Amino acid sequence: MELTTILGVIVGIIAVVGAMIFKHIEFTVLLNPAAFFVIVVGTIATILISFPGQNVKVIGSLFGVLFTKKKGLSETEIIETIYELSKQARTDGFLSLESKVEELKHPFLKKGVRLLVDGTSGELIEDILETEIEAMEKRHEINASVFSSAGTYAPTLGVLGAVFGLIAAMSSINDTDKMAEAIAAAFVATILGIFTGYVLWNPFAKKLKVKSQQEVMTMELIVKGVLSMQNGDSPFILREKLLASLPKSRQKKLSGQSK
Repeated sequence: MELTTILGVIVGIIAVVGAMIFKHIEFTVLLNPAAFFVIVVGTIATILISFPGQNVKVIGSLFGVLFTKKKGLSETEIIETIYELSKQARTDGFLSLESKVEELKHPFLKKGVRLLVDGTSGELIEDILETEIEAMEKRHEINASVFSSAGTYAPTLGVLGAVFGLIAAMSSINDTDKMAEAIAAAFVATILGIFTGYVLWNPFAKKLKVKSQQEVMTMELIVKGVLSMQNGDSPFILREKLLASLPKSRQKKLSGQSK
């Protein structure tokens, strides 16, 4: 589970609940079907209008990305794997890596090593791998924009819900109790719109972008390693090139482990 996402949502809810407690606001005020309807259904409508069906279909899987940690090799494990492959390739040649290809757990690394085994030139390897990275970045950007769009529309829909509430209040202008109740309910839609937009949807979009950037960094690390192998760099030089991509603290840790 991605604990930071879950914790963030919980803390956001606590912030609203805490504010209501300090301001002595009854929680029953939030039980406003009209406000929920205009925010939830309205936001869904804006997403359906904004994006093609193929992008809407992946929303469920995007929540999976947000609330679960992707299993796979860490950057450290990838560096050590490429280092071991380079040692074997330097001794026995690239063809000797053919038996290792299917054992590799990272699909992108597997593709890069397979291109090496097939005798592909460094320029073509770089072109193929970088094209795949660019295509992935574009897909991820569109996916993140689904949530950022929801984050843009939800607060505005909250204002629309507030206007509906004020209209209802004006219709009860002769009954001050009903009018006061309608005005309070009107701002519930605003609260829901702002909360969902700025505490949920926009942060969700940001997290997807960060996860995408992390994945790109890992893939760029693989490209660098594969090209270094293709250029015939020594395993030591290759490893140092890849370690340079990591923070200093992790470089020192790996250097200490290798001694």
